[in-house]
Amino acid sequence: MLVTGLDKKNLRYFVTADNFLCLKGKRSSLKTLIIEIMEAAITFIALFAAVFAIYYVHITTRNKERMALIEKGADASLFNTGKEGSKSTFSFAKFTLKVGMLFMGIAVGILAGALMESLTVMQEEVCYLSMIFFFGGLSLVLFYIIDRKTK
Repeated sequence: MLVTGLDKKNLRYFVTADNFLCLKGKRSSLKTLIIEIMEAAITFIALFAAVFAIYYVHITTRNKERMALIEKGADASLFNTGKEGSKSTFSFAKFTLKVGMLFMGIAVGILAGALMESLTVMQEEVCYLSMIFFFGGLSLVLFYIIDRKTK
């Protein structure tokens, strides 16, 4: 039986053919360690595959829709989004305003949750979560009103 090891103060690390000794002598089998590593690897691979599949379906569906519109004789200028000379629906200024208002709403929600927790007998989690979602949603509604008035 081959034993290799490193012992520095309270840190002991020994590997044998039968078992695996970790920090402070806790035993865990080598099979358990391999299973934990494989679980993490399979999870990562599954996540990557799911993201790739969603992107692939999006691209192929978009291509099929465009081909169907072209076959029906629709104007090809429908596909010029974000290019020069066309009106883009995305505005970076509006996006930053929306995100800024959302974060300010969340901050006000945290403050209101702390105030509600100290003044009422409600649970801490309920106070914070309800106020964060309330003021975050309120800030998005206010953004919608501001955006609608600018059009």
